[in-house]
Amino acid sequence: MSTKGKTMKKVMHYIGRYWFFLICSILCAAVTVTLTLYIPILTGDVIDCILEPGKVYFDLIFTILKKMGIVILLTALSQWVMSVCNNRIAYHVVQDIRRDAFHKIQMLPLKYLDAHPYGEVVSRVIADVDQFSDGLIMGFTQLFTGVITIFGTLLFMFRESVGITLVVVCITPASLFVASFIARKTYRMFKVQTETRGEQTAFIDEMIGNQKVVQAFCYEEKALHRFDEINKRLADSSLKAIFFSSLTNPSTRFVNSLVYTGVCIIGALSVIGGKITVGTLTCFLSYANQYTKPFNEISGVFTEFQNALACAARIFALIEEEPQTAEPQDAFVLKHAEGRVALSDVSFSYVPDRKLIENLNLHVKSGQRVAIVGPTGCGKTTIINLLMRFYDVDAGSIEVDDIDIRNMTRKSLRENYGMVLQETWLKAGTVRENIVMGKPDATEEEMIAAAKAAHSHSFIKRLPNGYDTVLSEDGEGLSQGQKQLLCITRIMLCLPPMLILDEATSSIDTRTEIRIQKAFGKMMQGRTSFIIAHRLSTIVDADVILVMKDGHIIEQGNHKELLSRNGFYAELYNSQFVPGE
Repeated sequence: MSTKGKTMKKVMHYIGRYWFFLICSILCAAVTVTLTLYIPILTGDVIDCILEPGKVYFDLIFTILKKMGIVILLTALSQWVMSVCNNRIAYHVVQDIRRDAFHKIQMLPLKYLDAHPYGEVVSRVIADVDQFSDGLIMGFTQLFTGVITIFGTLLFMFRESVGITLVVVCITPASLFVASFIARKTYRMFKVQTETRGEQTAFIDEMIGNQKVVQAFCYEEKALHRFDEINKRLADSSLKAIFFSSLTNPSTRFVNSLVYTGVCIIGALSVIGGKITVGTLTCFLSYANQYTKPFNEISGVFTEFQNALACAARIFALIEEEPQTAEPQDAFVLKHAEGRVALSDVSFSYVPDRKLIENLNLHVKSGQRVAIVGPTGCGKTTIINLLMRFYDVDAGSIEVDDIDIRNMTRKSLRENYGMVLQETWLKAGTVRENIVMGKPDATEEEMIAAAKAAHSHSFIKRLPNGYDTVLSEDGEGLSQGQKQLLCITRIMLCLPPMLILDEATSSIDTRTEIRIQKAFGKMMQGRTSFIIAHRLSTIVDADVILVMKDGHIIEQGNHKELLSRNGFYAELYNSQFVPGE
């Protein structure tokens, strides 16, 4: 089956959930077409009631006109109901697809999001689904009525004159051939268009999100050139797709004009020969016009549908991405961890041919403070990703309380860790909502106590509405240090049995950092803690310091032991302080 065929099958799977509205739409389309085709018959009857001057049957004409009025009203009502059904199908399908796409994003392994620009993923879920929705609505609205109109007019025309109808049937296949030929060619063009649009969205997202860096390094001109290049490619691909797809309508109109001309000539000859009346000819010409009109509409639908299918293919590719490793059916739920952590022969790499961590062994006792230091790129943050199971190990195992973390639920594992990272994250909402995220049932007193312990209470009270101050996305309006204090407050409130502090005080001034370190000291008492720090003065009190280099632990011990060895740690430590300090 072709790619388009597979995509269409998936679309029909979603549409099938709303079979009731689908059946209603088809029935309404049939009613609409039948009534529409009945009107030319009534029109022909009216014409036949006008024979010559003085021989006009007005009573009969008025009766027919009343009937026409009722038919027109019923047609309008049927069209309205069909439109409602089509819109419900389209928007419910779009709702389902977006829900499935967002649900899949929550289940995707981080390596997928690391490998795809955020803007490109957003483009699939928003822009591509919108394009698909437009094509779907147009398809339902015009496809059903178009197909039924074609078959309906043929039946009515056969009833009036077999000869003229055969002329129509012989010419119209050319219209279908032209439409399908152009549609096949334009699908590839629309596919390129949607991919380029996703690339452009990703670039815009990247530039807006890093505008300070762009301006700091005077990258504006290069960014403009890069945007212009992508924009030009998008314009070129869009123009090609639209240009070639626009050939469909005039091509089919030309063929349909030939049909209409053929009906006029043969019909006129039949009237002269006395085979049909003028009213019947008028009815036939109306049918010929109605018969050819759906071909124009369907050809337009084909064009739009190519774009819709190209967009649908991209969103389905996201929905069908391989999710993160499934949890076992009987996965263990870690209630309240004691804090024993063991890494046994752990190997991991982000890229298969580029080794990062190999045969790593580490055994942490409950309540120990473990500091991890080393040069950039040695694997410090990678260990945190593995402990939280954002990534799974390639070989070996990681155990918490003697249970392999692959055999426990991710949710329960992560609930037992409190994590403060160098990169802060705050959601759009109030300060209160951001703090209680990890403990929604916290009391006001608990929240304020946590804020005071994290030294964030004073600046929160200075905000316009205190704890009820609404923050925009990612805490715009707050300094980086204030945002980090709120993230620390969040962990202070829930106090899980294990902690991860990855450069947790990197954006805080020295005076506040000293206070925070004291607060951390209290918080870490009795809790297993992993601390990543570049400033080695902040981890001198750690129970165990792991010195990493190239994915291996090359030294291990407390601060005094490592200094006395005069090895790599001593070199790192001494490089941060002048002699005698």
